[in-house]
Parts: sequence; C-alpha cells; structure tokens
Amino acid sequence: MSAGGAFGGNRGARPVPPEKGVFPLDHLHECDLEKKDYLACLKSTGAQSEKCRLFSKKYLECRMERNLMAKQDMSELGFRNVDVVVPPPEKNGKLESPASDSKEKK
Repeated sequence: MSAGGAFGGNRGARPVPPEKGVFPLDHLHECDLEKKDYLACLKSTGAQSEKCRLFSKKYLECRMERNLMAKQDMSELGFRNVDVVVPPPEKNGKLESPASDSKEKK
C-alpha cells in the first residue's frame, strides 16, 4: 500500500501549479505598510473588499516595484482607470472653497 493511499491523499492525481506561478514571500517586510493599510481597511469595512480597492492596488504595486511578483498591467489584475476616484471639477472648472462661497453671499 502506498503512503498517499493509506492516509487518504491523492492517488495518482498530479498536482496543479498555481495560476500565476510562484512568487517570493516578503521576508524583508518591504510592503508591510501597504499590507497593514489594506487589512485595516478590510477590518473597518467588515471585509467588504470593493471598498478597499485603492489599498489593494497600492499593495500590488509595491510588490511589483520590489520584484516580489511579476510586473503586470493593473487592468490584467482587475483594476481599471475608472477605479481611481477623482472629484469632479466645479461648474467653471475650478474648485471653490467654502470661504469664497460665504463672501459671495454677503
């Protein structure tokens, strides 16, 4: 009897490699800040990952910059340009401050 079969392991099935391949762990803690920010966001939002996409993106970018994962276009990882939240400009293309609003009303 083979050892795998005796303990209920795979019987002749070949292991499947991970989809994205092997990547090194962050042993030097180079992206700890980004990781902690992302995990804190997940905790504060009740694990709603869609609300933490910016933190996730920053973490993945950090890993790519430090060669902890293969460099890929962010769109291939599920991020689009519309994921970045940019406040729309005001009517005349300039952002108005609350102070300027109070002066106009007087």
